[in-house]
Amino acid sequence: MMFRTGKKAWTIALCSLLVPICIGLSICYYFLDYLKDKVGEFDGAKLPVVVVGHSGCSFPVMASLLSDLEILNSELGRLALSAGLVMDVLNSIGSGLGTTIVSSLRTDSSDHDPNKGPALAIFSFLMFVGFLLLAIGTRPAMRWFVRKTPEGRPVNKTYTHLVMLMAFCLGLIGMFARQSVLAGVLVVGLVVPEGPPLGSELIKQLELFATWFLLPIFVTCCAMKVDISRHIDTNLILVMLVIIVSVHLVKMLITIGICRYCKMPKTDGLCLALMLSCKGVVDFCTLGFLHDSLLLSHDQLVIMALSVLVLGSIAGIGVKAIYDPSRKYAGYQKRNILNLKPNSELKVVACVHKPSHIGSIRNALEICCPTSSNPLLVHVLHLIELVGRSSPIFISHRLQERVSSGHFNFSEDVIVTFDLFEHDYAGTASVSTYTAVSPSRFMHDDICYLALDKLASIIILPFHVKWTEDGSIDSTDDNIRTLNSKVLGKAPCSVGILVSRGSSTSSYDTPTSHIAMIFLGGSDDREALCLAQRTIKECSNNLKVYHLVSSNNNEQTNNWDLMLDNEVLKGVKGYYGHVENVTYEKVAIEDPSETTAFISEIANQHDFIIVGRRNGIKSSQTAALESWTEFPELGVIGDLLASSDTNTKASILVVQQQQQMPKS
Repeated sequence: MMFRTGKKAWTIALCSLLVPICIGLSICYYFLDYLKDKVGEFDGAKLPVVVVGHSGCSFPVMASLLSDLEILNSELGRLALSAGLVMDVLNSIGSGLGTTIVSSLRTDSSDHDPNKGPALAIFSFLMFVGFLLLAIGTRPAMRWFVRKTPEGRPVNKTYTHLVMLMAFCLGLIGMFARQSVLAGVLVVGLVVPEGPPLGSELIKQLELFATWFLLPIFVTCCAMKVDISRHIDTNLILVMLVIIVSVHLVKMLITIGICRYCKMPKTDGLCLALMLSCKGVVDFCTLGFLHDSLLLSHDQLVIMALSVLVLGSIAGIGVKAIYDPSRKYAGYQKRNILNLKPNSELKVVACVHKPSHIGSIRNALEICCPTSSNPLLVHVLHLIELVGRSSPIFISHRLQERVSSGHFNFSEDVIVTFDLFEHDYAGTASVSTYTAVSPSRFMHDDICYLALDKLASIIILPFHVKWTEDGSIDSTDDNIRTLNSKVLGKAPCSVGILVSRGSSTSSYDTPTSHIAMIFLGGSDDREALCLAQRTIKECSNNLKVYHLVSSNNNEQTNNWDLMLDNEVLKGVKGYYGHVENVTYEKVAIEDPSETTAFISEIANQHDFIIVGRRNGIKSSQTAALESWTEFPELGVIGDLLASSDTNTKASILVVQQQQQMPKS
């Protein structure tokens, strides 16, 4: 993982770690003589521990901070995780090696061990290297456990017990290499293969008991070693404050400077610097181990513990106040279907969560009618929930093939299906496939970022309800529903929610031909109508547009929305010439009950129905139905079509036009 992070992360990590260490050590040795004169009994060799402890950062603490702030999947969050991982690993190896050698060489007035010296230091160094190699050597055994587990089945509990036994044994072996018992457990945790079946099973068995029971007790025991009521020499406090402030100030300036050199915004550079300076539970507990190992005096322990509290609070509050990841998704530029130039390429981001979504998404793309004059560029994103690892991953399978990397084996069915789709529409459709592995509450960032990066005009999301063949509800997924709502609120382009009421299997040889569009008016309906018009260009599809108007409509004829509606409807009314496969029908509606009856009547007459979400728009045709809406993300008409009371096998696409930000 370290060597796949990229040059920017390595540059930030190395400079933000090594430069503060060098400057901090220089300050330490400058103050050594001063402290000997001002402080009674003082061991100057303990000051470098303060420098090294504050120069680095803890990857678990940073991952927890980013998760709490809900920016784990943001572009800045990914860069922070990459740089933090490199910095933490290098700092841990350097600190562990340094602790091993120093503890073997050091002698003081209370330690008369004749065995200490260069020979013991070399032996301890070899023990440390052997400890690391032995810990890494447990990974092949774990990979064997994964291979012996049938696909889709939970891992055998015997294997999980063996992994726990390995962790305890490595913890004891680490003590012989002059490391804390947690060092071996940590390394074993790092080499566990992430995700199911092994990583997720260990999370399932250990997280509740370890995180919510053992961890608070452990932190409390570490906190009991800190006695803040004890008198601390003012000179020591002053010197340690100078060292801590200097180290973090240099780290922040270095990080901001590198970010500016990489042409990143100033606020992003400041936020990244705060993230790399964050301290938390891991750092606090490490102080307890350093104190037990006599590498920190009690006075230093108190000052360091308080600094962890202050720095952790500043980092969390500062990043939350400065960084808003949703701002970059703001729709200042028009990225929708309505504003596309004639015969221009339609760029789509299509999302897949489960195998049942693959066929319905492919059918929806076929409806878009890719032709030489109506090309289609699709970015298919397979979303997988992150389990058993801390850092999310984003894979471009086209780039993966280019670098001949077979390390990941995700999304095989998705890749094969849409490669065939590209082959079937060669020259008219281009498909790129991606896999995003992240926590479900952050998946909207992956979707929005991909749509923003690829200049997409519309995002297609699968609905959270799955129906059986007889029309009853088979299953629901609240995580998908929450995700859809977040994307609707933050998307940098238009959004379509695809409701598949028919079979989940796709009939590729017989594409859908009878398409309906229900038009009431408003920006969402105009966007839906523009998409519907693309479905009949040079294709055999038949489109029927139902224009629902109120029989007692009192709207003024100069209403701007009404003028825009009429202009868009001209394309299907025959103003520019008769089109054989398009039918326009105007339907007068007197009250909402007629709307319900009309929807029920036409629902089963078509294979595919396109409607606008019409979020926030009031009309007499649907006003009384809004309080009965079960799925607000579908709008009133979409909710009626998706209702179990409506008999239909048609797929329904509910379209919301890009939410434009007001120009200030």
